[in-house]
Amino acid sequence: MSMNPDISLVIPLYNEEESLPELLEWIQQVCLTNEYSYEVILIDDGSTDNSWQVVEEQAQKIAAVKGIRFQRNYGKSAALNEGFKAAQGRVVITMDADLQDSPDEIPELYRMITVEGYDLVSGWKKIRYDNALTKNLPSKLYNGVNRWVSGIQLHDMNCGLKAYKKKVVKSIEVYGDMHRFIPVLAKWAGYRKIGEKVVQHRARKYGVSKFGWERFINGFLDMMTVQFMGRFGKKPMHFFGTWGMVVFLLGFIITFYMIIMKLILEEAYGLTNRPPFYLALTAMIIGTMFFLTGFLAELVSRSAADRNSYLISERIKLS
Repeated sequence: MSMNPDISLVIPLYNEEESLPELLEWIQQVCLTNEYSYEVILIDDGSTDNSWQVVEEQAQKIAAVKGIRFQRNYGKSAALNEGFKAAQGRVVITMDADLQDSPDEIPELYRMITVEGYDLVSGWKKIRYDNALTKNLPSKLYNGVNRWVSGIQLHDMNCGLKAYKKKVVKSIEVYGDMHRFIPVLAKWAGYRKIGEKVVQHRARKYGVSKFGWERFINGFLDMMTVQFMGRFGKKPMHFFGTWGMVVFLLGFIITFYMIIMKLILEEAYGLTNRPPFYLALTAMIIGTMFFLTGFLAELVSRSAADRNSYLISERIKLS
């Protein structure tokens, strides 16, 4: 039998001291019933309650529980990225720590990866117990735009309950707020077999939602970033150079036309007192700036090695 477990459960948490014992007991019951070898990697994202003390207590009680504690709050993407680095299971499953994701979904998610051969399976909370106006409606709009832009036909791309082949999580890098777009990151990494499973969404039992309206604004900005990085992250000059050429040529053509008209009409045609002159000048300046931006972006894309460097104050059972 391989030393690596069948399943790695990666669970980010922030102020979830009440839900953790119940969640871990539930996970243990499911995995033991199905005879899975497993590990649970809990990433405490700078909690201000007693969550880390609970993690320490549970790690002593349950051999499979491991922990990472951030020195401060970095966000869910950072937590997932560190969890993915540490995960050793054949299948990696992510879920939220607030008990709104059901561990009973684990066997079917595991089967879809190992038997049906999916690279990634995303949960779809078809029936939700969130506020219809503040969460459900914006979420549908958000996911609709996501499907249109990314071409990935998932109903709930931001669902925290997902399953991956190990090689998928080792191939992607999650930072900023990119956890919302992990299927897109996986697609750009070359993993095309992405599936979906309807999963149970449970009403929140403990604590309060960390949801805020700002996530929708940030989400659309992040979506643009993911699309740009996927298409042009390794070749930014292709984007900036192309548009720089188009804009510069537009300005050049207008200028050439005005010079011809000046030669034909001579003094009757003034160059500098016509709006097209300023349009042409602006276009050529912007085109040149796009070229310079492309060159700088090429230089930057070859550096920035520390963008996923986080301060971790403690670890449990992880080197």
